[in-house]
Amino acid sequence: MSEIRVPTLGESVTEATVATWFKKPGDTVAVDEMLCELETDKVTVEVPSPVAGTLSEIVAAEGETVGVDALLAQVSEGDAAPAAAPATAEVAPAPAAGGDTVDVMVPTLGESVSEATVSTWFKAVGDTVAQDEMLCELETDKVSVEVPAPAAGTIVEILAGEGATVDATAKLAVLSSSGGAAVAAAPAASATTASAPAASGAKDVENAPSANKIMAEKGIDPATVQGTGRDGRVMKEDALKAVVAPAAPAPAASAPRAPVSADDASREERVKMTRLRQTIARRLKESQNTAAMLTTYNEVDMTEVMALRNEYKDLFLKKHGVKLGFMSFFTKACVHALKEVPDVNAEIDGTDVVYKNYVHMGIAAGTPTGLVVPVIRDADQMSFADIEKAIAEKGARARDGKLSMAEMQGGSFTISNGGVYGSLMSSPILNPPQSGILGMHKIQDRPMAINGQVVIRPMMYLALSYDHRIVDGKGAVTFLVRVKEALEDPRRLLMDL
Repeated sequence: MSEIRVPTLGESVTEATVATWFKKPGDTVAVDEMLCELETDKVTVEVPSPVAGTLSEIVAAEGETVGVDALLAQVSEGDAAPAAAPATAEVAPAPAAGGDTVDVMVPTLGESVSEATVSTWFKAVGDTVAQDEMLCELETDKVSVEVPAPAAGTIVEILAGEGATVDATAKLAVLSSSGGAAVAAAPAASATTASAPAASGAKDVENAPSANKIMAEKGIDPATVQGTGRDGRVMKEDALKAVVAPAAPAPAASAPRAPVSADDASREERVKMTRLRQTIARRLKESQNTAAMLTTYNEVDMTEVMALRNEYKDLFLKKHGVKLGFMSFFTKACVHALKEVPDVNAEIDGTDVVYKNYVHMGIAAGTPTGLVVPVIRDADQMSFADIEKAIAEKGARARDGKLSMAEMQGGSFTISNGGVYGSLMSSPILNPPQSGILGMHKIQDRPMAINGQVVIRPMMYLALSYDHRIVDGKGAVTFLVRVKEALEDPRRLLMDL
């Protein structure tokens, strides 16, 4: 007898409501077949069967509120044969008898990430693989996740082809660890069926009960609501969005294109945005729509920092094994300024202001797939060497697409260095829910009036974008002045001035 319990619901979520049972006592179920659907305040969670068998008892009926790990039902094992995944049941024959099979599952995607897109398969059906050899790559909203082979063997079935969207508990492929299993149908067929599950069964998809209730109360036609749930299921938040803006179609994020001639159209190339690029676009626009964003500017004379760096860079590299760059100076200067102006290190949560007695510094990094912001935790407690090592390590992982979700969450302030690309001046956009971001720019020799004389100095423009809802103009200007003072006289950092 196997117990079916409430799965982990997510950070700070402790209970859910049983919305729908798809099975009743006495029904046979296959492995991973959906048994019921739970609803929390934010998402709908599907509960699959961990075994094949017969549903013998339902403990929590529809409408009941249950906590994490609460008992939902019991399944008697062995009374039913495991069923193949519905999307590929007709295109992938079972492995030949006598071969042990190993399932390739979607790995842990990170906090609050419920689905991913299969971007690339490195192997095909029939290929032999070694243990831990990369099979495919998944793309989430923020990072790419490589999927290694859990065992050595032969790929006998690919269940999710390139372009398919899979949830966090999905099966990607099947390996034959004995190497003698029959080869399944061509991956192209699997890809076709896996990437379009809603096309054949769209009429059978049940919307979330709470969404149906909201749409019924507000007189909204379900056909006009864009569903973001599995197989296009309309979720509670989809219905709420339709109530707020019923006249605006969900996907209409930009103005329609101007007419294009046939000759021009033949020379254009249309490429689907990656999930990372879509997320960047959505979050930056949300930041503009939500925060009262303002930018204040100043300039800093980099003479002292450059002199200090040139004097000690060789000794620094020899002792710590990492180069002394400018980012550690800017990180230290920002930490110093954030202590004096804590509003810039805080965030708004509803009607509360959350002040953070720590500095988790986000360092924006450009990658071939888009901008990511790895977070250096407790930067206020780190030395110059620790900061440089952390920046180098996370920068390399960002360029290689190896960053985990945890490494990009929880930042309290961000530094963005557009100067590495030659930018002389820009206004950085806030990284919500943060209230401040510092923009660094190109160091350029400029004539400056110093003690009544015109001298050439290496100057950099600084820009602080901040949320005016929480940070006043005085605080923003004070923050930027403190950063300027610390960089123009680094000794102030040693004496906490």
